[in-house]
Amino acid sequence: MSGSLWLKPPATTTPLPAIPRPRRCENPAARAAPRPAERAAHPHPPAPAAPFAPDTPPAPDTPPAPGTPPVSGTPAAPDTPPAPDTPPAPDTPPADELAGDPLDELAERLDGFVAVAVHPDEIAAILESDGMTDDHIRLTYGRADSFALAEDLYARVERRHPEPAARRGGPWHSELAGCLLRGLVFALPGLAYVLAAPLLAGEQGRSGLPAGTLPLLAGAVTGWVWNQALAHRAYTWLGLGDRPAAARALLVGAPAGALAGTAVALAVAGPGETPAAVFAAGQSLYLAAATVLLVLGRERALLCALSPLAGAVPAFRWDLPDALRAGLLIASLAASAVCAALVLRPGVQRGARGRGGPPPAVSLPYGLFGLGSGLLVLRAGVGDTLVGGAGAVIALTLSMGPAEWLLYRFRDESLARLRTLTTAREFRRAVTGTLVLCLGGYLTVLLALTLAATLVWPDAPWPTLPRLATLLLIGSVLWLGLLLQAFGAVLSAAAVCLLAAAAQTALPAAGPVAAGGAAALLAVLSCVLLVRPTVHRV
Repeated sequence: MSGSLWLKPPATTTPLPAIPRPRRCENPAARAAPRPAERAAHPHPPAPAAPFAPDTPPAPDTPPAPGTPPVSGTPAAPDTPPAPDTPPAPDTPPADELAGDPLDELAERLDGFVAVAVHPDEIAAILESDGMTDDHIRLTYGRADSFALAEDLYARVERRHPEPAARRGGPWHSELAGCLLRGLVFALPGLAYVLAAPLLAGEQGRSGLPAGTLPLLAGAVTGWVWNQALAHRAYTWLGLGDRPAAARALLVGAPAGALAGTAVALAVAGPGETPAAVFAAGQSLYLAAATVLLVLGRERALLCALSPLAGAVPAFRWDLPDALRAGLLIASLAASAVCAALVLRPGVQRGARGRGGPPPAVSLPYGLFGLGSGLLVLRAGVGDTLVGGAGAVIALTLSMGPAEWLLYRFRDESLARLRTLTTAREFRRAVTGTLVLCLGGYLTVLLALTLAATLVWPDAPWPTLPRLATLLLIGSVLWLGLLLQAFGAVLSAAAVCLLAAAAQTALPAAGPVAAGGAAALLAVLSCVLLVRPTVHRV
């Protein structure tokens, strides 16, 4: 065994068995037996040398000439056939040559993966996935565990990172136009509140809010929680390549979510808030239909269904008849529901349940993240410490399109750095820089949308610097939470968002502090998690 196996002593004191080495199998009889030519040349063995012979070289043996009689006193050799040849010993390495290092064979077998690894942890992950236990590693390779073996493999194999492809077309590459379209369909439903405002007018509501606000908020939050979890479950089926199963999950879950939102709105509605509860029921139905269309990639169909809401634009200046307002709302809602039903036909046609999917509990953290982020957005719209009014909500919802595109950009750029950089330190620096650029780009877009919404929205107050700072902190919480959710750390993101939303709801004056603390905590979690190369492997 070569000495390189003991560069790192094993962590355990268990003695390691010696790895057997091939040795030459010697036959003393065959080794002592003279060859046939030697027997013919020397019929008699030489006499032993005298113990104190003079240092003179002996005369060379000269074979007798043919036909010469034997020397007197020396008997002639009998005419007997020579002894059969002894088979020669196999060609084996010399006795002092060592056996091959088993680590060399492993390095050769995993050369392609080890050469592109950025950190030894990536190699340790593939060793563990290959079924190598610590006992097997100690007995076979003389290393303490998979991490020690991975470090040696990482040191043995030279880095050979392939050049990135010239054309981007990976799974994390997305066009900006598609993301902007999604941001538009996120924000267009806000025009429904403009059309419905005169229909929902009433006396002062509870908690100092306008009449009907609580049923609307309760129904919206319920829909966000339910549909976030439902979307995750449907996306899981799509990731498995089973689109009919995803449609079937939406076919069952979307109507249930609409019923849940309607039930919560009716339960929260107080006296005189029946119109608001009816509007909340339509809102729940729209959220269910929009979830179906967005998950299945039918953003253009949803945009067409929302086109009747464009009639709300004249309502900013002129008073429209109530019948026209109600007709535009019903037309948009009906078009959304019909489009969703048409898209769900594959789920209706396939009656068999097929293979089992992930347990429903896996999607629960995504629903909790929807609850926390929804409460933060609502606090931005109704809280008096933030931008105030619908301008903040419009800016946040419109920014979700660019936010999604920047998430894709971060994932795509990280994979490109993983293919081109050769050390873990360079990768950490590159990923941190990409994270700062993407977050800064999103906050810039959010600030521009906030100022634009303030200019367009009638009688909107001009935001002050503290209110803008608080809104940007909330935007940071939302984007970083979505980033962690995209990398599987949804439970941490949901917990931070829920704590920030609870602090803002319980103590509105502490809203900026809560948002700032949540943003800082999510930034730290993102930097700790996303600088690890193994997280970016797909």
